[in-house]
Amino acid sequence: MAGTGATGAHTLMVQGTTSDAGKSILVAGLCRVLARRGLAVAPFKPQNMSLNSAVTVDGGEIGRAQALQAQACGIEPHSDMNPVLLKPSSDTGAQVILQGRALSELDARAFHGYKPYAMPAVLESHARLAGGRDYIIVEGAGSPAEINLRENDIANMGFAEAVDCPVIIVADIDRGGVFAHLVGTLQLLSPSEQARVAGFVINRFRGDISLLQPGIDWLEEYTGKPVLGVIPYLHGLFLDAEDAIDSGQVLDESRRALRVAVPALSRVSNHTDFDALRLHPAVDLRFVGPGEAVPAADLIVLPGSKNVRRDMQWLHDNGWPEAIARHLRYRGRVLGICGGFQMLGTVIDDPAGVEERPGTSAGLGLLDFTTQIREEKVLARVAGTLALDGAAVEGYEIHCGRSAGPALEHWAVQLADGRPDGARSEDGLVMGTYLHGLFDLPSSRDALLRWCGLEAAEAPVPAEVREHQLERLATALEKALDLSRLFPRETW
Repeated sequence: MAGTGATGAHTLMVQGTTSDAGKSILVAGLCRVLARRGLAVAPFKPQNMSLNSAVTVDGGEIGRAQALQAQACGIEPHSDMNPVLLKPSSDTGAQVILQGRALSELDARAFHGYKPYAMPAVLESHARLAGGRDYIIVEGAGSPAEINLRENDIANMGFAEAVDCPVIIVADIDRGGVFAHLVGTLQLLSPSEQARVAGFVINRFRGDISLLQPGIDWLEEYTGKPVLGVIPYLHGLFLDAEDAIDSGQVLDESRRALRVAVPALSRVSNHTDFDALRLHPAVDLRFVGPGEAVPAADLIVLPGSKNVRRDMQWLHDNGWPEAIARHLRYRGRVLGICGGFQMLGTVIDDPAGVEERPGTSAGLGLLDFTTQIREEKVLARVAGTLALDGAAVEGYEIHCGRSAGPALEHWAVQLADGRPDGARSEDGLVMGTYLHGLFDLPSSRDALLRWCGLEAAEAPVPAEVREHQLERLATALEKALDLSRLFPRETW
């Protein structure tokens, strides 16, 4: 089924009837299925909108889901895997990342006009990525049937038509209305687009599949398209979220001893920083939404933000400065990561309006430093040691802010390249850093939890959990899908 372009690589595209239908997971699983057979495969997403991003091996920035899919392929993430990344800074505007580099801030209407100029970069990245590989598995964005977005489309059928690849459409039966979603999506496509739809996949099915069979038979007869498989609901599947916060608890809450509260900021970024804590059997981590009371906690973590000044106002609107002050009076700990670190200082200045509008906002004043938002973004994979116990730490930097002030002399992390990073308060209750991924290594995770009063406790290693879940997902797809109809016979 997968189409062969001028590069020789087979390209197959996965589109969905809705957002969160299962595109990211299906692409990751198919990548691992192919990689397990020794095939050279890479993921690709022409256009992504997400505040969850990753730093690539070439020093660029792509969506977190594509980094996960690269791991499924057994390769390093590269900026060509997601040539257009949109990072929303407001309800109508977003920073445009083109082939890994920040281009500009555009509102929705301006970006719609920019898409024809972005398509050559998308096709260039796809061709470069396909060179020397057997397969490219492509993820669409949202739904291909969004009528208002179809003109100059680069994310779904516009891309599929440009590279002449087949498409499979996935729908989430757990949401209900799966047959309406599939039939409606197909009918809203143009005749040429309908012709390249090679079949459907039904995701997250629970129960007796024989009860679903009459519906499958009807769907195949009505549309003339095959159902290529029904993926079961995989309980407890824990993989990096593409964008939206998954606040569900992972393990038995009765075993948890340390309470962690995280404000669910309006422009929260890279919330996957907290996956390691969500997996920890002794940690009760809660994302606290707007209007919710700030719960009693041992640790408050201010997360990254794509719009630090706006999210600073969000904290004020939701009572967090008062709650943090009360928390510190009781000797609780406060940690800021990236944008959350900037909030711990005295001033956040954005003179050029990089994140939204030019202006200056007061920070929480818990550490004596100021931050200026600049147009040039820092993108780097880093390693070093924590000031706490000298524990090894690895992570990555993605930020436009530059911080300076006396508090930074009392650093939080000593980076391997000799740079100090972050700051700590004199009383040891407040700490901040620009490093994302702070909890991913057991050494740094355990040192930070000891700082909060939690003694050593055995906990899963996020990288090992991710690898196990990718294997589990691939095995499930091998059982659920008719792979011989998805890929050329010589693949097997």
